[in-house]
Amino acid sequence: MNKVKSVVAMALVVLLSLTFGVWSQLSGGWAAQDASPVAGEVAAPEFQVVPDWPKPLPDGWITGEVAGSCLDSQDHLFILNRSNLTETELRVGVPAPSVIEFDPEGNVVNAWTAPIMPNGLHGCFIDHEDNLWIGGNGDAIVQKYSHDGSQLLLQIGTRGLFDTSNGAEDGESLNASETLLNRPADIAVDPENGDVYIADGYGNERIAVFDRNGTFLRQWGEGATQEEADRGDGGKFLDTVHAVNLGNDGNIYVNDRKGDRIQVFDKMGTFLRNIWISPGTGVGAGTGSAWDSAFSPDEAQTYLYNTDGENQLLWFVDREAGTVIGQMGRPGHMAGEFTYIHTADVDSQGNLYTAETIGGRRVQKFELVSD
Repeated sequence: MNKVKSVVAMALVVLLSLTFGVWSQLSGGWAAQDASPVAGEVAAPEFQVVPDWPKPLPDGWITGEVAGSCLDSQDHLFILNRSNLTETELRVGVPAPSVIEFDPEGNVVNAWTAPIMPNGLHGCFIDHEDNLWIGGNGDAIVQKYSHDGSQLLLQIGTRGLFDTSNGAEDGESLNASETLLNRPADIAVDPENGDVYIADGYGNERIAVFDRNGTFLRQWGEGATQEEADRGDGGKFLDTVHAVNLGNDGNIYVNDRKGDRIQVFDKMGTFLRNIWISPGTGVGAGTGSAWDSAFSPDEAQTYLYNTDGENQLLWFVDREAGTVIGQMGRPGHMAGEFTYIHTADVDSQGNLYTAETIGGRRVQKFELVSD
């Protein structure tokens, strides 16, 4: 009899746990799934989607794919809008400017389109001086703008001239030029000396480093075979070097998207370790699970957040341990769901922002509930 009662009690516990999990998602509170910590591992944080963020755009603006996102020192979010509207959208609305700046409440405070910008807008970064850096994976340049977009301060590379055998986009990648790029994906700037780290990663397969004036310093990285990627060989990138971020530990975190891992290097390019996200996702026709990274704002950067546009999830990683401790979201088009989640950013309060391309074409904010 006691055994029967014990089985019934266990069944009730399981049922209540499942019921709470469903309620948590339906109520907008997105807790990490399967995220119970083990000894020596941190617990995953919990976020709640802010459904009315951002506020409606003015003047009939409509965004196309939101390819890049980055935060400034005032927690203002900048997004890169590709303006690739559908025919119907063009009949009833207006393409939004290429760069839109939102305040923490979701209001548009500035927006602009420069006369000459990279084709295929992709990654962006705001440096320690609040200047905006922009790359384009359909072009061969990285640009640095003043905070308000009124001045082009620096350009690395030449628009339309690629680091290839014939200088054209369809040429064979050389992965070697000290002056040319090849479809750069992302940028990070070192606040200590202004060095610029570029994920030159859609045409080339490298991290290229320049000084604050745009003079080439060094590079590392080359293409990987599937076997090398599966083995976790350092400095070998499978198809796309998709994002680069600089940690408080002074190391460089590089998203090897199709390789399903974040590779960690020191600033000279010495390989240190792998952080595996969802191994096997990028095999064959898969686009991979390691798209972009963002750190929690505490000094230790306890959490690393990884966007996964293949599985339409955001992964929570114990940064120091290098282990996945949970996930958030699911495929879909409703608030809190993801379609082609592309980039992520974290503000000074620990709140998350995500940008989506292709079928998603939007930005969302998730408020930190607990960590």
